Amino acid sequence: MAENSTRPTGVPVEEYIAGVEPEGRRVDAIRLDAIFRQVTGWAPAMWGPSMIGYGAYDYRYESGRSGTFLATGFAPRRANMVVYILPGYAEFGTILSRVGPHRTGKSCLYLGRLDRVDTDVLAELIAAGLADLGRRWPVRAAP
Repeated sequence: MAENSTRPTGVPVEEYIAGVEPEGRRVDAIRLDAIFRQVTGWAPAMWGPSMIGYGAYDYRYESGRSGTFLATGFAPRRANMVVYILPGYAEFGTILSRVGPHRTGKSCLYLGRLDRVDTDVLAELIAAGLADLGRRWPVRAAP
């Protein structure tokens, strides 16, 4: 069975964020890092080349597939800031309605500029996502 290719890399998060372009996205990444640190209580780790993760969980599906993945985090992409709430957003419609302009994928929240987002509501969403994940799998600090 194939292993999950997205794993902690050891690259310093501060180094990665310092190289984020454009500058506005870098400033937003610094703000999001502070929000995630405050909400989770964990220091971040780079997962793969561009995902900044907070915490981790070990999973095993009925199919037998297992692995470790980040508990929550974000990726500062050029087009959007992508926030990862695992296992997904299905239960969070009420919170999402208050966060500000966004789009969602299965486990991805796509945000434009952070100054258009209610960051208090975003923090609430991050906490709710971690609580939901914790009901399914034990969540811990990243390796």
